Amino acid sequence: MGGVRVLAAPFMVTGLAGVAVRDRLKHLVSEDERVLRAVGEHQGALASRDLKTRCADGLEHGAGTWAARKRDLTRVSSSRIAGAITKTSNDQWALARRRQAAHIRSLEDGIRTLKYRLSLPIGAKGTKRAAGGYRSKGEWFRKSRRLKDLEARHAAAMKDWRAGRVRIVRGGKRLLNTRHHLADAGLTEERWRERWESERWFLTANGESGKRFGNETIRVTPTGQVSIKLPAALAHLANTKHGRYTLASTVAFAHRGVEWADRIETNRAVAYRIHLDTVRGRWYLTASWQRPLVQAVPWEAARAGGVIGVDTNADHFAAYRLDTHGNPVGEPHRFTYDLSGTTHHRDAQIRHALTRLLHWAKQTGATANRHRGPRLQRGEDPGEARPPQKVPAADLRHPHRQTQGPAGIDGSRTGAGDHRGRSGLHLQVGRPALAETADHAPTQDVPSRCRRHRHRETRPRTPDPASDGTAPTRPERSCGASDRPGRTRCTRA
Repeated sequence: MGGVRVLAAPFMVTGLAGVAVRDRLKHLVSEDERVLRAVGEHQGALASRDLKTRCADGLEHGAGTWAARKRDLTRVSSSRIAGAITKTSNDQWALARRRQAAHIRSLEDGIRTLKYRLSLPIGAKGTKRAAGGYRSKGEWFRKSRRLKDLEARHAAAMKDWRAGRVRIVRGGKRLLNTRHHLADAGLTEERWRERWESERWFLTANGESGKRFGNETIRVTPTGQVSIKLPAALAHLANTKHGRYTLASTVAFAHRGVEWADRIETNRAVAYRIHLDTVRGRWYLTASWQRPLVQAVPWEAARAGGVIGVDTNADHFAAYRLDTHGNPVGEPHRFTYDLSGTTHHRDAQIRHALTRLLHWAKQTGATANRHRGPRLQRGEDPGEARPPQKVPAADLRHPHRQTQGPAGIDGSRTGAGDHRGRSGLHLQVGRPALAETADHAPTQDVPSRCRRHRHRETRPRTPDPASDGTAPTRPERSCGASDRPGRTRCTRA
């Protein structure tokens, strides 16, 4: 069939590659805050200087320039701090480069659309797959001016792209522009300045495997004691030996605390970041580490022990136990959640529902989980970002259409992939979980009808006189026939 999108095969979901947990630094004394601010300002200035150098290198960046930047920073800090700063600068430049490429593609799409519509006669009607001409001469003139503007912006962006020139704002461009709209943001100049400076601080340390507790710069002991290796310029602020400063506050990670403790006790790498929430006036410590990827197995092997089919709805997960042939076994189960309230409350509800679902799946002896959610689009690359889709207002009014899509296309938005890795189940997404088996399509294909004719499927049919030749054959008629784009027809003989 022409124009029908080809559906891609379902894919197995891998586990999460990284984990991050956070805890508040409570009971800090004034001296602790003074040291943290001093270290953050000093290393933030070094990070700004290094980022400027990295942007100036542009496309000429290489191993030699990277090593030279690290040597310059090591003289005023340490080799570990220099490595963390230079790596962050490289990541920022690479991210800005990718965003620049996406901006260029967006401009090209706009230029292509404008050229096409300007080439059509004024008032030309569009089709289902392409827009028509503009409605009036005035609109045509305004769009022609818009085309010239986009072409000028595209030429400037391409010039920067070829030169390797990017624009990065440490602290965020949005916060920088807020300085000109303090009244609208509800901020004073002093509060904005405090927030701006805290966002530009650098209190980050990369982990090192084999080192004591997995990090030499920011070290956290199993009892929660936090100490920081001070840079050379601030070594006089140390309160312990070897140029370290120990905070009066301790941390205790309630979430994944056992996993974190296992890592630091075996001296595996853990990265830390200290930051200040200026709105609440609180200091936080974030710990992050990488997790080994779980080896994905073929779907045929994963479904050997049975399958759990899961469908995402507005307020619950609908689950059914399926055998190896896709036939339901036992009774369906429902795992409810409430998506009202704050974002943290919704995430907690989804995690709790997923945990109960996986516990039940393990009790049944299933080895795989097939997930179908509203955000799962078949035929798309899971690595590519999709533009937001416009949902008709009629669908939003129905309660079962108000699903927020708690699981992303790779099952990672709420940690479905992570739950899968820890539970030993294999997760597959992309195809309906209850309507199709792993290798068989539905046995019958019932054509859809419009609402006014659905009752005819259950009524007994009377013999049609046209079928035995006693009456002329009626031509095929359509209900709701329309030539407008987006309208569907229900044909009946």
